[in-house]
Amino acid sequence: MGETFPVSEPLGPGVGVDAVLPGRIGLLVRVPVKPGMRAAALDVLNRYVDDLDDEPGTEAFFLCVDPDDTDVVWLYEWFRDEESLEAHRSAPLFGRLMTELPDLVADGPGIMRLDPLRLRMSAALTAQSL
Repeated sequence: MGETFPVSEPLGPGVGVDAVLPGRIGLLVRVPVKPGMRAAALDVLNRYVDDLDDEPGTEAFFLCVDPDDTDVVWLYEWFRDEESLEAHRSAPLFGRLMTELPDLVADGPGIMRLDPLRLRMSAALTAQSL
């Protein structure tokens, strides 16, 4: 695992990305936050995301809000391989997150493993300044 994957060449603005993701490890995480604490939890999680380059095996991280429940935040993250997932769990950055987030969380997070198989980003999205 940990092999490279084919990605469409970035030929300029408006070109989509299509990638096959063999061997990647994905986690969908439901984080129930204490009532009224979602903004504070998002601040902590956004600081975490800002520093993710310090975890080179963490290849993608999606931070999502639940439109139907203001006390739930969803995360989807994927890692290059099992070793990268283990490195993530023992990384100082993750340790920092585990000291900042627990006071904002109502219950333990729900974690479901969902390994990514293919990524497709439309040309319309890649044309935008993200």
